[in-house]
Amino acid sequence: MKILKIVGKFFSFVGIFLLFLIVTIYGMGLIFCYGPSEHARNLFVTTFLETGQMKFVVGLLMSDEAVQEIVDSNSMESFDEEIDNSLISTEEIEDINGIELVEINGGTFSAKMIIVNDPARVKLATIYDGSWKEYGITLDKLVNDNDAFAGVNGGLYVSNGNKGGRPMGLVVRDGVIEHNNPSGIAGLHLVGFGEDNLLKVIDLSGKNKTEIENIIKEEKIRDAVAFQEEASDANNHFVKLIINGESRSVNGSGSGANPRTAIGQRSDGAVLLLVTDGRGANGHLGATAQDLIEVMEEYGAINAANIDGGSSSSMYYDGKYEMTSVTLYYSNSSWRLPTGFIVEKR
Repeated sequence: MKILKIVGKFFSFVGIFLLFLIVTIYGMGLIFCYGPSEHARNLFVTTFLETGQMKFVVGLLMSDEAVQEIVDSNSMESFDEEIDNSLISTEEIEDINGIELVEINGGTFSAKMIIVNDPARVKLATIYDGSWKEYGITLDKLVNDNDAFAGVNGGLYVSNGNKGGRPMGLVVRDGVIEHNNPSGIAGLHLVGFGEDNLLKVIDLSGKNKTEIENIIKEEKIRDAVAFQEEASDANNHFVKLIINGESRSVNGSGSGANPRTAIGQRSDGAVLLLVTDGRGANGHLGATAQDLIEVMEEYGAINAANIDGGSSSSMYYDGKYEMTSVTLYYSNSSWRLPTGFIVEKR
């Protein structure tokens, strides 16, 4: 009987503790949503909407109408500009072997950027060997298995349970379509490189498989992944950041603050691979859409796009992780991935 009493007291204590924790977290959420700071409320809502598993939190605290109003006031303006290839030249690269790692510090994030002078060195690596697997591999393995020097995470994929073996939307590697399934993905965009080594950012919204195949042939795409443009109370994804030197207009901060991965290209052809932290890593919330635009502007991007971020954001460089997953269990590595942009060795 004494043992039963002890066990009962233990579970009673655990129950009270969990109840206290839930009430505290819920109370903090209410403070964010209904407190005096409109900026904090907007950042809280848009940030949670961009997470893979925690979107429901916002719905517990606010009405759908209130959430949509916040999303609309912190979103990206429509941006239909198409890339003008004549604005970038890769014919006279000063240091064809040049590669540099830059550290960047923002107000709510820290970041690393890889600057690759020769865009021909930036390729797509995948786990595809005739079929996709249930499980992907970590970024370091993706880089090292391809005898590459560096890499960042790639495009959309099924991330539930960190299995990471199945991409979504589109994958093109070395001119070969390895995945083409646009069904059910709102605002699908292609992000990658053509045979001319120029960055391509192409809106595929509403296109079927055959139409996408034709675009890949016409544009002579060599390596590409997919990301998504959708602003709603169910999602808040964006792709185009800068096109032809024109930065995209944003409402508010343009998005929530989260870990991000972005890719850009300068007028001399150099490729910019950017990864930021967030979600509490190093005490940082993360980067907003406006943050990404400002960083890409500062480093001379003529064209730039956002790709898959969140817990997937990671960077591997010269044998070690420079930016790792923000997920507790994978904080010294990356999530399993089906694709990644890699930088070939010289």
